[in-house]
Amino acid sequence: MKDTSPLKEFARYTSLNVLGMIGLSCYILADTFFVSLGLGADGLAALNLAIPIYSFINGSGLMIGMGGGTRYSILKSQGNHREANRVFTNVLYLAAVLASLFVAAGLLFAGDIVRLFGGTGNVFTMSRTYLRVILLFAPAFLMNNVLLCFVRNDGAPQLSMAAMLGGSFSNVVLDWVFIFPCGMGIFGAVFATGLAPLISICILSPHFIQKKNQFRPVACRPQGQRTARILSSGVPSLVTEVSSGIVIIVFNSLILGMEGNTGVAAYGVIANLSLVVISIYTGIAQGIQPILSRSYGVGDRDRLSATLRYAVIAMLGVSVAIYGAVLAFAPQIAAVFNSEGSPTLQAIAVQGLRLYFIACPFAGCNVVLSMYFTSTDRPLPAHIISLLRGFFLIIPVALLLAAVGQMVGIWLAFPVTECLVALLAVGLFIRSRRKPAHA
Repeated sequence: MKDTSPLKEFARYTSLNVLGMIGLSCYILADTFFVSLGLGADGLAALNLAIPIYSFINGSGLMIGMGGGTRYSILKSQGNHREANRVFTNVLYLAAVLASLFVAAGLLFAGDIVRLFGGTGNVFTMSRTYLRVILLFAPAFLMNNVLLCFVRNDGAPQLSMAAMLGGSFSNVVLDWVFIFPCGMGIFGAVFATGLAPLISICILSPHFIQKKNQFRPVACRPQGQRTARILSSGVPSLVTEVSSGIVIIVFNSLILGMEGNTGVAAYGVIANLSLVVISIYTGIAQGIQPILSRSYGVGDRDRLSATLRYAVIAMLGVSVAIYGAVLAFAPQIAAVFNSEGSPTLQAIAVQGLRLYFIACPFAGCNVVLSMYFTSTDRPLPAHIISLLRGFFLIIPVALLLAAVGQMVGIWLAFPVTECLVALLAVGLFIRSRRKPAHA
């Protein structure tokens, strides 16, 4: 690491990871496009009801993958390879437990979950199918996220990116094949999504077949303190991912009462694009994580500061570009997903796009600073940031602004929440800088 300049290493890890995360987010964006084209507004509404559970599955994989990967990177930089392998083994135990719970939920409770989220009629039937299949594929999603995080921290960010992109591109192709030529409807969309992590794992497999991996499972029992540190470091990643799902659940409920299924379908366009935008920020954050963790492990404060500075600059540049594009092309973006040409859906989506994405720079700041705290073994500030934006602030703000401003209030709830949390996050960062960085 000392032989590489901070800027070059930042560019290498982050550019690869952003590309990979954009590709990964295409799982759902491809579903959105092809479902809207093949199944109309009901299909969009059904997909939107199921997305929060997908976010929770993906977030659980990131929780144990990022939490374990952070601990692994710190320990490896300190030369403690035995404990690093025990961390990986504990992560596998956690993945097995979570996978069992998700599969059981898919087999037993898929219909109850959709009913709880407000699904009725044809929307209920399609959403239940999507949810059941995605839960049955949960073991593949979890294992893929774990391996991606560990391979990235094992010095192979190129392979991690290739696996993410390969899985995502296969999903796009299979989506079209299963929905249109094969006529498999919503099942085709979710089956294509479920196959993608399996393809990604296959792309990662040469890292292990050729024995390039420095991490491997070892004989050890699950250990409470080790598991707690993994989860503590990984919970912010879970909350960052799940917060998108929580926002969708709350907004769906509010919008159903105001604009019905057409409103939910319009919000589905915004929610899915939001997942792509957040994935770019997550890509920057996950890209800097191995560098931050290694720098923290060896006490290299200069590289730590430089890497964070580059991440903030990149995040602000991306935010300006994204909001500029949304502001300029909102009608065209909405029309892409409005296959039935509904004027009501078009009007709601255009207004929502222009207001909702004001949140871009604030959300990016929160994601990057949360990862900074996680990567430097300061989980408490990361927990505060993640929980406020994902649960404790967004819900009351959404309820309050919806009561005051109806649909305009709903669209503004996300940027208002992210702005308030960003102010707090910056304050926590300034406070943390007074303390030395050491493992």
